[in-house]
This record gives sequence, C-alpha cells and structure tokens, in this order.
Amino acid sequence: MGAPSDSASFPVSVPERPWKPTKEQLAEAGSTGSVPDVIGKGLAVLFVGINPGLYSGAIRHHFGRPGNRFWPALRDSGFTPRLLSPFDERELLTFGLGITNLAGRTTATAAELTADELVEGARALAEKVKRYRPGFVAFLGITSYRAAFNRPKAVLGRQTEPFSGVRAWVLPNPSGLNAHHQAPGLARMFRELRAAVNFA
Repeated sequence: MGAPSDSASFPVSVPERPWKPTKEQLAEAGSTGSVPDVIGKGLAVLFVGINPGLYSGAIRHHFGRPGNRFWPALRDSGFTPRLLSPFDERELLTFGLGITNLAGRTTATAAELTADELVEGARALAEKVKRYRPGFVAFLGITSYRAAFNRPKAVLGRQTEPFSGVRAWVLPNPSGLNAHHQAPGLARMFRELRAAVNFA
C-alpha cells in the first residue's frame, strides 16, 4: 500500500486505555458529543463515515461501538497488520489512513440526519479533500452517498467520477446493524480497495 509522502509529520500519541461510557454519557453525547478527524496530508485513503453514533460521540473515537466491523475489516483486508481498537485510531496515520465524517452531528442512528445536513457535509468534505489531497476517498455507506451527492444509481466500488479531484470509492456501512453485508464480504470489498491503492 502506498505510504503517505510525509508520514514523518504524523505524530502518534500513546492511545488511552479503552473504556465504556455510562448511560448518562451516552445520553449526553446526543448534544455534546463530537469526534475529531484523524487526518493528515498525503494519506493513501481517507475513510468517510456517515456521522458519529452516540457511543462514538461519548468516547470521542471513530467507529467506537463494540461490534462495529470497520476495525476487523481493516485488519482482514491487510490495511493494518493487527486489529486496532477505536482508541488506537491515531495509529492509522502511520499506515497512510485517515477518518472523517460526512456530518459531524452525533445521533443515535444515521437516519436522524436530514438530506440538507448530508449535502452541506458533502460541500465541507470537498474543501477538506482539496486541502489534504488523499489518494482515495472511501465513503462508508451507499445510501448516504447517494443522498449526499444526488446519485441515486451509484453502486458499491470505484466510482466513475472523482470527488474533489480525488479517486472515489464506496464501501458498505460497517455498522453491526447492517445485515446486508457480513464480515467476510466486507473484508473482501475492503481488500478490493486496498488492491486499487497498491496499483495506483
């Protein structure tokens, strides 16, 4: 996989010890939770989630809920050499990977987002991609991708049109609630993206 051109500029701090939020913290996350981007210039892939769930908002780490298949899919596809946890997310930068979201608002489900929020998030993301210039932008969730970019016929995989001048890819939502795509199939689709990165 192509390494970022300036990987030495990505300081990686010691991850905090994993912890579980209380019911009160989960409830508060709907109004106060936010998750900072894991991002830098020259990344091989910038993964784009839909928005933070309550669990992720409470712990302030991406794909935080136990059972989310994002982290196993990264390992099983060869993007990372071992299984990372949400609390290890800054380590992704050393592998040329980053994470951001289409919408920053924390919700119990992505269905709570409005179409306007997705469209506005797409505009902000376009500016972010222009600034950081990753090799690929990988959207995690076909339904939100179709809504945000008004592409109702978009399919999973590499997109024919680039996003903000960068090659675009769409992967399934890795949430454990997504019954349409089980772990082996999800890993296979992540592996297809990794192969494209290697040959880019």
